[in-house]
Amino acid sequence: MASLFKKKTVDDIIKEQSKELRGTQRQITRDRAALEKQEKQMEAEIKKMARSGNREACKILAKQLVQLRKQKNRTYAVSSKVTSMSTQTKVMNSQMKMAGAMSTTAKTMQAVNKKMDPQKTLKTMQDFQKENMKMGMTEEMINDTLDEIFDESGDEEESQDIVNQVLDEIGIEISGKMVRAPAAGKSLPSAASSKQATISDDEIERQLRALGVD
Repeated sequence: MASLFKKKTVDDIIKEQSKELRGTQRQITRDRAALEKQEKQMEAEIKKMARSGNREACKILAKQLVQLRKQKNRTYAVSSKVTSMSTQTKVMNSQMKMAGAMSTTAKTMQAVNKKMDPQKTLKTMQDFQKENMKMGMTEEMINDTLDEIFDESGDEEESQDIVNQVLDEIGIEISGKMVRAPAAGKSLPSAASSKQATISDDEIERQLRALGVD
């Protein structure tokens, strides 16, 4: 019972109007189909009267056929008008909904602007920018300090270990060669001794290249 006395909204009215327009469109389509059926029957009757030689009947039926075709053409015009009205109704409904949405948005923006203090908001943004810059500078200083610590400890120690290892290996090889070398002043180095010294230098360079030291 409460729904019977409920006031109709704009959406309810538009829905009812759209429903009526769709019903009208279907009725027009049915009427046009009936007129097309009558048109075919009348054409067949005119042909029958013509074959029988009844010219008067043919003239009367021909006039009726002309009127029937005019009526059928009117159904197309009426159908076009109904379609236009339905489209206009939908456009008006969309515009009303858009206007309602804009009104709601405007009210929300007004409420937010009333509660928002421009000076306070500006100060908050400035404080945020200041603290963000400080955090960035602190992070950069920490990263630089960590890089210096690792460079001074890990990399330097590792480099020194490699250099010591290379020097130790070279010293061992040179000592081995020097043990087998003749004493100074006993005799001049022969060709074989010179060749052996050359091989020792090449071997030292090969070991340095193998260890990655140029």
